[in-house]
Amino acid sequence: MSVVEPLKPYSRAWLLSDRPASRHQARVGRAYVVWRQFSENRLALLGLVIILGLIFIAIFANVLAPHNPVQGDLRNSRLLPPGSAGFLLGTDDQGRDILSRLLYGSRLTLFVVVLVAVIAAPVGLIVGTVSGYAGGWVDAVLMRITDIFLAFPKLVLALALVAALGPGIENAVLAIAVTSWPPYARIARAETMTFRNSEFISAVKLMGASPFRIVLRHVMPLCMSSLIVRVTLDMAGIILTAAGLGFLGLGAQPPLPEWGAMIASGRRFILDQWWVAAMPGIAILIVSLGFNLLGDGLRDALDPKEAGQ
Repeated sequence: MSVVEPLKPYSRAWLLSDRPASRHQARVGRAYVVWRQFSENRLALLGLVIILGLIFIAIFANVLAPHNPVQGDLRNSRLLPPGSAGFLLGTDDQGRDILSRLLYGSRLTLFVVVLVAVIAAPVGLIVGTVSGYAGGWVDAVLMRITDIFLAFPKLVLALALVAALGPGIENAVLAIAVTSWPPYARIARAETMTFRNSEFISAVKLMGASPFRIVLRHVMPLCMSSLIVRVTLDMAGIILTAAGLGFLGLGAQPPLPEWGAMIASGRRFILDQWWVAAMPGIAILIVSLGFNLLGDGLRDALDPKEAGQ
């Protein structure tokens, strides 16, 4: 008789085994397959590098920034062009270093993105899964509420909410989160309805699981892949919405180095001192592109149809 040699943990054969011996092996193997598919997309890797660079800059902004982001020198440093002594990207109308303000502004950008995702994604996931699983009048009520929010353009609704709550970065985050959850609810509801009557859900019911447990332990995890992809793709829109609120003076208030507010303050000098508005605009472009590339890569890696091709 031949003795089958056991697979070594975390070896390639162990990770790609079609008969995992434990849940841990199945999860790690799935993660490895997703990473392999993701890493084959060079543009997705570029997006990941951009986002990791943004996180690194936000963490070490106080070390990387060569100057104070909120204090300038009106007498000697006002509106200096890029490449001037000590000012790589130039200065603004207050004599403040634009590079330093961009580095510190990355913290505000990450603050908005992360907080909106933390608030909006769980709300959309809960509403969508409960609506899709319960059906009937619960589904009708929750989806009509969702339709009401979807009927308004996101930026217009965010403007109305911030105008009512008052300008500020916290109110801007809350307004963006309130306008961002309906698409997540729609996705979660559609995913839930595809397997609401499946055999494994029926088996869980026969075992005596309550509807709450079924939704929490079995339905929500199945919706996470699609939700993660949608949230990642929406990050660029969240950044642009926050920048738009800042541009209109309803987001972060001076002297905070928020990128949209920096563009607003530089629009008066766009013809002669173009760098004041162009540099934060380029930063928004790069970060938005990074999130879009990352989202596209995650969509291809997490999509079972793509994985099977």
